[in-house]
Amino acid sequence: MIRASFRPVIVVALATALTGCLFQDKVESFSGPTMGSTYTVKYVASTGTPDKEQLRQQTEAILADIDKQASTYRADSDIEVFNELPAGRCMVMPDGVRALLEAGRKLSDESGGALDLTIEPLLNLWGFGPRGQGERVPSAEEIATARQDVGQHHLRLEGEQLCKDRNVQVDFNSIAAGYAVDQVTARLEASGVSSFLVEITGELKAQGRKPDGSPWRIAIEAPRDNERVVQRVIELDGLGVSTSGDYRNYFERDGKRYSHTLDPTTGAPIEHHLAAVTVVDPSTLRADGLSTVLMVLGPERGLAYATEHRIAAFFVVREGQEFVSKSTEAFDELFGAGAEQ
Repeated sequence: MIRASFRPVIVVALATALTGCLFQDKVESFSGPTMGSTYTVKYVASTGTPDKEQLRQQTEAILADIDKQASTYRADSDIEVFNELPAGRCMVMPDGVRALLEAGRKLSDESGGALDLTIEPLLNLWGFGPRGQGERVPSAEEIATARQDVGQHHLRLEGEQLCKDRNVQVDFNSIAAGYAVDQVTARLEASGVSSFLVEITGELKAQGRKPDGSPWRIAIEAPRDNERVVQRVIELDGLGVSTSGDYRNYFERDGKRYSHTLDPTTGAPIEHHLAAVTVVDPSTLRADGLSTVLMVLGPERGLAYATEHRIAAFFVVREGQEFVSKSTEAFDELFGAGAEQ
């Protein structure tokens, strides 16, 4: 299965489903396992809305299809079959894989390589990937060797075919969950559901209002190692949200902390003081990828990049034993510049 990339959880702050005795419409929900984690769909059921079991089947069919196409944790997925091909080979790919590749290429080009879909050899080397042999600190020579087979410029699309000129390994974990959210929400809309909140491995999107007219509200977690604390509550309507962070996912060797987030340009874990970053965007796929981009860039470069590109982003930065939050103007325009909650 595709694995959630050890993402910090975004806590969904949602009241218990309202009963039909108070409102004609009511909030329904269903959930299940996916991508090494879970998914949850909450939606407003009204006259003409398909029944819950039908929506569940549609959702799980979408998730199973994405898993079959893009998982790096099953040998028979389309992308893993491609990953096993030698350099110089091509393979016909389904629409979903090609869409993920194009989205990844765009994010990589825009960010100067801060996101790279071919980083799997480095993830495996450090012990974070699907073929990792346990967490370890590789030598500079090992990193240099692995980087020879890293780089999206080694991939090209020719019609429906994906080709490679090096022995690259494609990994969609940085954008697959966001893509899945967008696919599920599009299917809900096509089925006549106009108000919903969909969460897949921590990536989510909400649209519309609940039966009492209130918005969908979510809480962004504060970066605490041993407890779950609300940092900020925001209201969503037609927006996707993704958080990336390293405050729970790292290992230590000889007193040094190694984040699971790697910088593709160095082949090593990030070493700055950005603990977490949340991105809000109409496209959950783009929010997912951009949260990784900003996490790699760090607090200074990331904030400058997000400001320049009008990205709605909320940063949490370590300063000694404390955490300081910063947000972009685009984020404040959506949610206000309120204090931490």
